Amino acid sequence: MTTPLASPRAASARGPSAPGAHGLVWSVLRLHRVALWCWLLLVVAVTAAMLWAYGPGFDATIADLRARCRGNTEDCYFPGGTWLGRYDSVVYFTTLALAHLPLLIGAWAGAALIGRELENGTAQLAWTQSVPPARWLATKLTVPALLITAGMAVLVPVHHLMWYSGQELLWTDWSGQDGFRSNGTVTFAYALCGLAVGALAGLVVGRALPALGVAVAAVLAVVTLGNEYRMSLWPTVTVTGADALALPDKALLLDRGVLTDEGVRIANNMACTDADGAAGLRRCLDSNELSEIWATYHPHSHFWPLQFVETGIVLAVAALAVAAAFVLLHRRTAATGAAA
Repeated sequence: MTTPLASPRAASARGPSAPGAHGLVWSVLRLHRVALWCWLLLVVAVTAAMLWAYGPGFDATIADLRARCRGNTEDCYFPGGTWLGRYDSVVYFTTLALAHLPLLIGAWAGAALIGRELENGTAQLAWTQSVPPARWLATKLTVPALLITAGMAVLVPVHHLMWYSGQELLWTDWSGQDGFRSNGTVTFAYALCGLAVGALAGLVVGRALPALGVAVAAVLAVVTLGNEYRMSLWPTVTVTGADALALPDKALLLDRGVLTDEGVRIANNMACTDADGAAGLRRCLDSNELSEIWATYHPHSHFWPLQFVETGIVLAVAALAVAAAFVLLHRRTAATGAAA
């Protein structure tokens, strides 16, 4: 028994079939293969540099310092030696690269991933012929997000290893802006947020070059707000008396002040901070008609709570940007009659 063939008229009425998920993924990879290779090369180069700093670079620097400082490195950490200069440069620039990757990702997402296709009309052509707009945007976001996450899964642990193995040579501590954004879960969050915000900027502007500028400005605003309010995301610790003069190791001092005999709290007051012990502190306070000295700080143990809270907030911003992008795309394609 033979199966009747569909008529050409019926086939043409159904229109061209939409490509499958694999076809969309392949088209995104092929269209942005230059960016993909640049990302892979960046991951490999930065990882290799950090592994050098973790291993032979650190060992050579310590050996050089001990040789020139006669074993006492406390007073000559930064004597301008050859090995220290190399090690310091590698740590500095790899940390800078991880901390500012969201800006590059946002610029690329706004200009190349979305803005360029809207500007030259290839996106609109795909919507009207074969690819539903929602699937187009979902694929555009999912494929880079997976590649970015995979790269960060290599970069962040290696950076964390390099950073904490060489703390005696670092120029900053755990709370430094670039170091904090390069050493934990917030690194993933800001990278994905850069992708989402950049894609939204590309949809809003619709032109590659202006979208690049808008995306960078938007991602920079998110990063700046994170830097500004980071230390307010987790409860601080406040101590008084002699404990305010001897904070735990690696603690981040946020504020220090005194309490007058009238009960007035004065912040940023350094009176009696050079007192010797509890007895010396009490004598100093009494002579200055002060009641107590206090300090507010974040201990080093707050690193991960701060990381997790900021990660959640940044991912929420990314989710809002993605939702806004889909809403905007739906309204735009509905108005032009593109397939849903």
